[in-house]
Amino acid sequence: MHYITLNLLLVFSLIFSGCTTKQSDVKSADVKPVAQNLDDKNLEHATFALGCFWHSEEIFLEVKGVKEALPGYSGGTEKSPDYEMVGSGTTGYAESVDVTYDPSVISYGKLLEIFFAEHDPTTPNYAAPDEGPQYRSVIFYRNDDQKKQAEDYIAKLTASHKYSNPIITQVTPFTKFYKAEDYHIRYYRNHPSGQPYIDNVTRPEVEKFRKDFPDLVQK
Repeated sequence: MHYITLNLLLVFSLIFSGCTTKQSDVKSADVKPVAQNLDDKNLEHATFALGCFWHSEEIFLEVKGVKEALPGYSGGTEKSPDYEMVGSGTTGYAESVDVTYDPSVISYGKLLEIFFAEHDPTTPNYAAPDEGPQYRSVIFYRNDDQKKQAEDYIAKLTASHKYSNPIITQVTPFTKFYKAEDYHIRYYRNHPSGQPYIDNVTRPEVEKFRKDFPDLVQK
């Protein structure tokens, strides 16, 4: 019995150790460069925080009309934050995803719909199984229109009584986005299986998005 209990504890500790890895744990061959050619002036940006950026990056990458989605850090004031610094939970930064999209294909309103559908916006500083202010729910608006759309959407959700608890998503002005370290970029695509967190958290989150929005998934 004790042997089984210890094994269960080990499994849960591996699964729920959180969205965390160190660069020293990643082989250089696992880090693949990301080519970017996003000079189109018609493209727009949206920046969100909805928990671990491994799955938020992949979710938005798969959306039709999205040209790029990068993991990184927003919401703090210190210059050049790194993963371990943000992971301390004391910097004000949140793990975020910066989305570059074509508004003629996908609207900001639809991105908001995806944002709210793919995480729980009622749990302060918590996105299961990750806990801490770096995993809080935030919409970083870049202009007055984005701010109004975000506030209106929250009001609509509140009026619908979709959630039993109040929505605590912060709607705050965008100031700066720091791209995450290279080894975090395309983390799910470079490590699609074989890691407890990926297998039990990231992949289910990505698969949920595909089921929720089948018509929006890029083929």
